[in-house]
Amino acid sequence: MTYPDTYYSRTMTEDRSRPVLSAHIDCDTVIIGGGLAGLTTALQLARGGQSVVVLEAKSVGFGASGRNGGFVSPGYSTGGDDIARVAGTSTAKKLHQMSIEGVDFVRSTIAELKVAGVNPIDGVTSVMRYDDGRGLQSYAEIASRDYGYQLDYLDTAAVRNVLKSERYFHALRDSRAFHIHPLNYLRGLALEIERLGGAIYEGSPAVRTDLAQPEKLVWTTQGQVRSKNVVFTTGGYTGNLDARLKRAFLPIATYVMVSEAAPDLIASAIATTDGIGDNRRAGDYYRLVDDGRRLLWGGRITTRAANTAGLVEELRREMTGTYPQLEGLKTEIAWSGLMSYARHLMPQIGKLEPGVWHCTAFGGHGLNTTAIGGKVVAEGILGQSDRYTLFRPFGLVWAGGLAGLAVAQLTYWKLQTQDWWRERAA
Repeated sequence: MTYPDTYYSRTMTEDRSRPVLSAHIDCDTVIIGGGLAGLTTALQLARGGQSVVVLEAKSVGFGASGRNGGFVSPGYSTGGDDIARVAGTSTAKKLHQMSIEGVDFVRSTIAELKVAGVNPIDGVTSVMRYDDGRGLQSYAEIASRDYGYQLDYLDTAAVRNVLKSERYFHALRDSRAFHIHPLNYLRGLALEIERLGGAIYEGSPAVRTDLAQPEKLVWTTQGQVRSKNVVFTTGGYTGNLDARLKRAFLPIATYVMVSEAAPDLIASAIATTDGIGDNRRAGDYYRLVDDGRRLLWGGRITTRAANTAGLVEELRREMTGTYPQLEGLKTEIAWSGLMSYARHLMPQIGKLEPGVWHCTAFGGHGLNTTAIGGKVVAEGILGQSDRYTLFRPFGLVWAGGLAGLAVAQLTYWKLQTQDWWRERAA
């Protein structure tokens, strides 16, 4: 895929063309999918001395992996209480600690590799659209007590001092979280994998596999890879390659837009470089990009591909409903990407059978969880740890097929209604 003339294509620091696989090759591990999870896994395996091949159907960072909101913060798509209910309190705490480790991994990798154009900016603020300051303070106290993790509570006056909106009440600021240019991050990982001897093939979709023997075979349209291990990291773009994976996730589309350059107008509404997200399910998230000259705004989900232009109008209504002063801010470009959600809203990470691994279903919380997911899968393959087994309670449960998509959409509408009533009461 060639990226259109968007904010991301204009700001890419590396745009090399990678070859199509057109031969029969051997390696230790073949990874199917060149997004966040696949490249993190490949990087850690290459660091561990393995010969690695990455097969990417389109291009490195295609879809939601390379063009997401860029937020790097701990946690998962479901809350700690739900995780503890399924996996137990001890495992839930270990999983959350691993999500913090994922944040630190991304930060240290950027620094170690000196990845150009990633532009990490400290600070992610989570805002509430109704009045429950005590609840936020309690959450901050738990984070400090259980994980030694500092979250700074902001009251309504402090919030509205930097976010000029009457929609917002209280907030928690995470100074350890940050936001980045995700496509440049991914391309930096790809360069390091190649420097370490790994091979990345673009325009090379895997079309068939034979996983029954100790030596696994993966065919593309023009070539073949023979390996000891196969890792599936295809996320929302998982097709029919493996039925166990296909039945276990729902493809969910999300939408992002970037404004025209209007720094003075944007500054009249948003006086912080923090990434901002609200407390609603599939709520708004946004941040300043291009040195504050443009505003990236994302949100909304659909369970099927929708008309992007129509969804952008909904995003714009959210933006101007929050910030009426941005009514005149024009949208320059918009796009959508597919995420994968499991029914339990947790990543699906583990071993399908000897030599066959999966690391997928990050549900919109991917930059930290793909990092830790890729890391623990690589540890498992290298025999360094069995930490991947912490995700075992959240396996490849059937997502419900078409009925599951319908239920997911109805649930989203229900949650939207609940959010509306709660905000109206405020």
